[in-house]
Amino acid sequence: MKNSKLPVLGLSSLPLVFSACADGQQTASREDKPNVIFILADDMGYCDLSCYGNVEITTPNIDRLAATGTHFTNAYAGSAISSPSRCALMTGKHSGHTTIRDNFCNAGGLTGLKNGAPIRRMHLTQDDYTLANLMHDAGYRTCLVNKWHLDGFNPGAGPLDRGFDEFYGWLISSGQSNSPYYYPAKRFNNRDLSPVTANEHEQQVRHNTDISTDDAIAFINRNVDNPFFLYLAFDAPHEPYNINDTHWYDEKDWDANSKRYASLISHMDEAVGRLIAELDRLGLRENTIVFFASDNGAAVQAPLELLNCNGSFRGRKGIVYEGGIRVPLIVNCPGKVKEQELLNQVFFPDIMPTLAALSGTKAPEWTDGIDISPLFFGQQVETDNRMLYWEFPGKQIAARKGKWKIVQMREQPFELYDLENDPFETTDLAASEPEILEQMVAEAKTMHRPTPNWPLPGEFEN
Repeated sequence: MKNSKLPVLGLSSLPLVFSACADGQQTASREDKPNVIFILADDMGYCDLSCYGNVEITTPNIDRLAATGTHFTNAYAGSAISSPSRCALMTGKHSGHTTIRDNFCNAGGLTGLKNGAPIRRMHLTQDDYTLANLMHDAGYRTCLVNKWHLDGFNPGAGPLDRGFDEFYGWLISSGQSNSPYYYPAKRFNNRDLSPVTANEHEQQVRHNTDISTDDAIAFINRNVDNPFFLYLAFDAPHEPYNINDTHWYDEKDWDANSKRYASLISHMDEAVGRLIAELDRLGLRENTIVFFASDNGAAVQAPLELLNCNGSFRGRKGIVYEGGIRVPLIVNCPGKVKEQELLNQVFFPDIMPTLAALSGTKAPEWTDGIDISPLFFGQQVETDNRMLYWEFPGKQIAARKGKWKIVQMREQPFELYDLENDPFETTDLAASEPEILEQMVAEAKTMHRPTPNWPLPGEFEN
């Protein structure tokens, strides 16, 4: 049964122990810099977690993070697909002027193969200042575990070339693309592509979620005495849905695809629980801020109807309606981050200025985000009077400001929705609210910057 409204959790407050400046911005001394872990799921829908309303999929560990921390119900990814969404997260820019605006580019970039067919991909350049650069410059040891997806076909644009000190995972540019997806036979150990012995000769023994969690825990153990930034980018539950253990749902009267999809999420939830337990064991839990989010909505291959992956939201991965871009966002740090549900409108570009504030440094002036860290500690930040913006060059445009959202689908006329009263985008108000539509479109025009990699940008004609 689909959700008819957004889930509401009754949460109480925890005391604030971080010091605050006079202007309310949170800071930490050099000795008290909090560790930061950002966990990213891949193609997981807004309602795939129990704490966001799913009644079929069990996610007790992530639910616990939400119940004992801050969770947002109006949080948005950087895009409706992987590479541009991760680019927005890493660079603090929205997709109107990021280097990567789609998984594939129309011109420029580098040419390679996908499923045997030639395609172009763009990569982060040396001019792109990333979250890893920011945190490294703030004195943190930085590590990416698993999925980068910002190298295109350029082997010189990997995470170690864009600010990370350590990397364990897979790259597009290697030509290996982590195939088979969840049971890789090879995996990068920094710059060395090393064998995963248990998975050689097409054996499916060690699941990539387990390998990634082991790598993350090993990194944490090596940095007990150093402030660290860990970006743990799981593959789950991206298709192909490949996992041999489906014990969570073997008794369900579902097709095999649905059981595997749900199992990928519950397996990831167990991995998150294992990571949190290690923080507890090492005595790092109360000085580690943990984020959890998804890079976009659930994909067309997911059991969207059976498991209610995107709830009642319209659209899915690859589409800029709410089902493609609205995602769960959870922030947790016991005794510091407040237990609360927040309606504030936030999106991936906010992460860069937020981590800058938490690490005691300053975000670049060109970021499109704002520091939302005071919200974690029960303070107020105005987030809803600005425009949030998304584009797929020449394909789709979306923008939200306050309760209003505009959508243009593949050069069709702009649509207008009142998300406060119509969160599921069922009624187009473009004809009845022409002045609001005109204002929204005019402001959205200012968000786009030309790029040589997509020489035919989205049009704004209505």
